[in-house]
Amino acid sequence: MRGNGSPGELSATSAERRLQELGIQLPTPPEPFGIYAEAVQTGNLLFLTGMLPTVGREAKFIGRVGAELDLEAGQKAARLATLNALAVARQHLGSLDKVTRVVRLGVAVATSGDVREQPRVADGASELMQEVFGKDKNPSRLVYGVASLPLGTPVELEVIFEVS
Repeated sequence: MRGNGSPGELSATSAERRLQELGIQLPTPPEPFGIYAEAVQTGNLLFLTGMLPTVGREAKFIGRVGAELDLEAGQKAARLATLNALAVARQHLGSLDKVTRVVRLGVAVATSGDVREQPRVADGASELMQEVFGKDKNPSRLVYGVASLPLGTPVELEVIFEVS
């Protein structure tokens, strides 16, 4: 495992074990809302389709941060989208322990007007990834604001994992 054993590092603990320790049960992986694959692996990279804050076939959060939703709701939406991403990755890989690195986290945030809190909304996703995989596997991140997202959700994630 990578890392130097410093405090706060989770590399010695498997992602699956860390989920148990955190009391997190992953949801049923979402089904596609169109014609695409939820996950595509090429070589040692696993690309996930845009992950939304859905439960079953419905959006759990609807609206734009700064209009219908506040910062806290945006962060909760980002966390739920991350749970869906982890569920899809586990379904594809068999175990999240096969993730060797979170390479990229892209976070689109639907906002209104002059909202500038997109990075703080994205932290809802980043914090969960760090809790599960450890600081040493933090991804590069791109956060941007958009006018609208599929199903009217406030957040959509793009995730790329390096896998073994």
